[in-house]
Amino acid sequence: MATETKKKTTAKKDPEEKEKKPVVKKKATATRAKKKEETPVVEAEKVSSGSSYIYGLGRRKSSVARVRVIKNGKGLITISGRPMEEYFTTYELRNIVVDALKQTGLEGTVDVSALVEGGGLRGQAESVRLGISRALCELNPTFRKILRKVGYLTRDPREKERKKPGLRKARRAPQWSKR
Repeated sequence: MATETKKKTTAKKDPEEKEKKPVVKKKATATRAKKKEETPVVEAEKVSSGSSYIYGLGRRKSSVARVRVIKNGKGLITISGRPMEEYFTTYELRNIVVDALKQTGLEGTVDVSALVEGGGLRGQAESVRLGISRALCELNPTFRKILRKVGYLTRDPREKERKKPGLRKARRAPQWSKR
């Protein structure tokens, strides 16, 4: 009789535990997804509220930059809610971002706010530059000739080639051994 009661009690506990575990996991993933969606939208609204801006989209490799050029600014550049100097630590990457403004002579007169996603730092910097260039062309159509000549209005189409079956990378074959 004692063995029969033990079996009954263990059988009751197992279904209850299985029901509780999946519910907790679903709640945790749902809250994480909400936090990721909310943060970039809030940052963009803070920067552009109360002033007129011009929108430009830039892409390079797998990075996408949504750029807002704000008229009558002080020359502030923020990228994903952080100052440009903090986001792009090297001088070369900062120079890539600011280059379109230098070419048109608007370096200290316009504020730039960009939301960047995906890719590496260099791809992100070049995508921000393309977004700024496109927005500047909407601001003043005479800038188009200057930026086209330098090459800042053409999207660089080069992207990573896909991996093929039987190879280690896109074209790299496995090492061949004679014996």
